[in-house]
Amino acid sequence: MVSVAAKPSNHIRESMSRRIFLVANTLILLFVCVVMLYPVIFVTAASFSEETAILRGDVSFLPVNAHVEAYKKVFNYPLLWQSYGNTVLYTVVGTTINMLLTVCGAWALSQKKMVGRRFFTLMCTFTMFFNGGMIPTFLVIKELDLLNTIWSIVLPGAVSTYNMILMRTFFLAIPSSLVEAAELDGCSDFGVLIRIVLPLSMASLMTIGMFYAVGHWNSYFSAVLYLNKPELYPLQIILRQVVLMNEIVENASSTQVNMAEGIKYATIVVAMLPMLCIYPFVQRYFVKGVMIGSVKE
Repeated sequence: MVSVAAKPSNHIRESMSRRIFLVANTLILLFVCVVMLYPVIFVTAASFSEETAILRGDVSFLPVNAHVEAYKKVFNYPLLWQSYGNTVLYTVVGTTINMLLTVCGAWALSQKKMVGRRFFTLMCTFTMFFNGGMIPTFLVIKELDLLNTIWSIVLPGAVSTYNMILMRTFFLAIPSSLVEAAELDGCSDFGVLIRIVLPLSMASLMTIGMFYAVGHWNSYFSAVLYLNKPELYPLQIILRQVVLMNEIVENASSTQVNMAEGIKYATIVVAMLPMLCIYPFVQRYFVKGVMIGSVKE
């Protein structure tokens, strides 16, 4: 009689404490997801709901007596589209400048052959903790004649020291042998950066680029300080006028005035929709991007 040897099991049995941890961790994360998603769901449902249902507090996850009248009123508001165009312009131009300067600065600081690299790194780090303040910055913008221009929005925060150091850390993690091989093949410093380093740094570029883009899209205070022409206002200024000052329903009929709450929620949905559409395409880079420099080998 031939006995068949039992196959060794590769499955590692989890301990009871490990199972409890996983269950607790899952429940906590589910709770956090619900807490974070509910405001978005509520605002979206309220934007399609009847005004009286919103005021009574009947709206929770689904619209009540759904309609799109609030969106029609929002889309017919001319300043909304003008401010939308301004915000898109500020975001695109600002993010482009941010990424260009951040990449160039991070690449220079990551080069060990750069003279005074430690000094310049310390000087950049110094600006993270000390700055001139709001009033000196405003006076500089005024003396440069940048008030009521796009440059007053995109230039004062052209470089984030934190993001630049984050990207510098990512560049340092790239094997030096790749850079040396490219240099032996005749690549210049910019050639190495463009052909070797940037394609390997896509996670870092997408993550930091998203940080910059969201910052520009949500920017409000810079516009309050440096802009006083309504035709230059970004979306967040118009959103404030709608939410706090009922700008759209001012001098409107009684029926439209009764739509005030729905119009507020509809404006919020319209304002946040672009970032919600872009985020899923960038999200896959976030896990790797935000872990930059967290593990040392």
